[in-house]
Amino acid sequence: MLNPLPTYDPTLIQPMREELTRIGFKELRTPEEVAKALPGTGTALVVVNSVCGCAAGQARPGAALALEHAVKPKALYTVFAGQDGAATAKAREVFTGQPPSSPSMVLLKDGKVAFMMHRSDIENRSAEQVAAKLREAFDAHCK
Repeated sequence: MLNPLPTYDPTLIQPMREELTRIGFKELRTPEEVAKALPGTGTALVVVNSVCGCAAGQARPGAALALEHAVKPKALYTVFAGQDGAATAKAREVFTGQPPSSPSMVLLKDGKVAFMMHRSDIENRSAEQVAAKLREAFDAHCK
């Protein structure tokens, strides 16, 4: 069973949440919110947020840079691993065939995984390189 209590002090991670919500991501904090939003139709980028260094240095900044692109997903969502465990688990049910990873970025098209960046794809790249991979995925799947 997932621990219903947050792993980290909510006040300490609030700036990490706001780094995504400030640029247009909608937070999905409960399994019910996830079920209502995902899988959905059209395109959606889901960022599985995390407190780790690669989330701070590459994932969140990379997502922000990618959204400066002319082509982008219709919807933007985020769940926070290690904080909103049940919501994150529910989102991962939608990521069929993909192992859990945080941080990660999943581009859904009509409810199916079209592209995914796992932690291993993020941690050894710069924010600019993460953004470039996301923009490639946007061009391929969001037109």
